[in-house]
Amino acid sequence: MFSTEIFIPVVIMSILGGAFALLIGVVSQLTHIDVDPRVIQIREALPGANCGACGYPGCDGCAVAIAKGEAPISACVVGGAASTEKIADIMGGSAEIGQRYVASVKCQGDCEHTQKLFAYHGIQDCRIMAKQRGGNKSCLYGCLGCGTCQSVCNFGAIQMVNGVAVINEEKCTQCMQCINICPKHIIELVPYHAPAQVKCHNPEFGKDVKTACTIGCIGCGICHRLAPEEFNLDGKLAHATYHDAFDMEKAQAAAAKCPSKCIVINAEGDVNAKPLPSEEKEAAVQ
Repeated sequence: MFSTEIFIPVVIMSILGGAFALLIGVVSQLTHIDVDPRVIQIREALPGANCGACGYPGCDGCAVAIAKGEAPISACVVGGAASTEKIADIMGGSAEIGQRYVASVKCQGDCEHTQKLFAYHGIQDCRIMAKQRGGNKSCLYGCLGCGTCQSVCNFGAIQMVNGVAVINEEKCTQCMQCINICPKHIIELVPYHAPAQVKCHNPEFGKDVKTACTIGCIGCGICHRLAPEEFNLDGKLAHATYHDAFDMEKAQAAAAKCPSKCIVINAEGDVNAKPLPSEEKEAAVQ
């Protein structure tokens, strides 16, 4: 038996459904945005870390910027040479791979070389500990050892060894998360396989440094006198310099004479390493 009580609602719902479908179709056409097919290809070539190291909001933002020519094809430091080469093919250009940089902790003040000023029982976060009189280590400029940098590294490149962060340069992707979060600002970008590094960040006078840490730079200047082109003395703190004529033998001789043994030499390092350009160094700590 035919029932209008069922038929009429069905007809109404069908009409409403058709109307809504038509409306959605019209809105879809009006709001349609053509997507550059290269964006999808570039996005697939990126590692998907979404770390923000490129300066864009995730890999999607980076892909759009590269496709528009607003970012270089090497914008993704995490993807490295592999991603750059794939993107170069997509964009129809050549991959110019620049020098690789990795993060380095300018401190060796572990539990054997420094002392604890007080017992800390708070949250294991370097940023919080730093607000407690600068931290509980005798050196107020060194690694606090809470492992905050390790916690933000998505690539397993940082380990805490005896109270100091140690970076595995083979795993480091230059994402700069550790650099940005360190309250002591002791992590910096250095050339991959840097031939020499002065692992200290304490700018105080020698006696004060020695009291705080037995492996800190005391600013004696011996390294600069023995290897003036390889080491520079910035006030009371020595720094390794990088240039085409870096003399590994002089650097090794200077390191051997260093009374604090704060110079780390990589015998297989790249003597042609270049320092990070100043503008990129500034961007790395934003």
